Amino acid sequence: MTDPIKKVVLVSAVALIDVDGRVLLAQRPEGKAMAGLWEFPGGKVEAGETPEAALIRELHEELGIDTWASCLAPLTFASHSYQDFHLLMPLYACRKWQGTPMSREGQTLRWLRPNQMRDYPMPAADIPLIAVLRDWL
Repeated sequence: MTDPIKKVVLVSAVALIDVDGRVLLAQRPEGKAMAGLWEFPGGKVEAGETPEAALIRELHEELGIDTWASCLAPLTFASHSYQDFHLLMPLYACRKWQGTPMSREGQTLRWLRPNQMRDYPMPAADIPLIAVLRDWL
């Protein structure tokens, strides 16, 4: 028996890595789906947009920073079925950006080492990505 067909949602995310090897996580604000959970910055890829362009746009909108497609290195991806949709999420690594990440949408931000991330509740799709980051950094 196969699962019922679900809408596939393409979301692009990034592991922003600072000079100390810490990764930025953002806590989803109240009023949003999965409020209170910690996630990698990013967002939905709009029609006609590449995952890299979506990340560049989202990082500017959500955190007030600028980066370039050449600074986004594909790292891994998540493929996870939620109740109402199936998430496909490429995760990029980024070590170079312009500006200081600041909350522009009410989210709390934390710089964490990958071995600290399990102490923070995350969406189910994000949890397997922690091990990849831990092994990569």
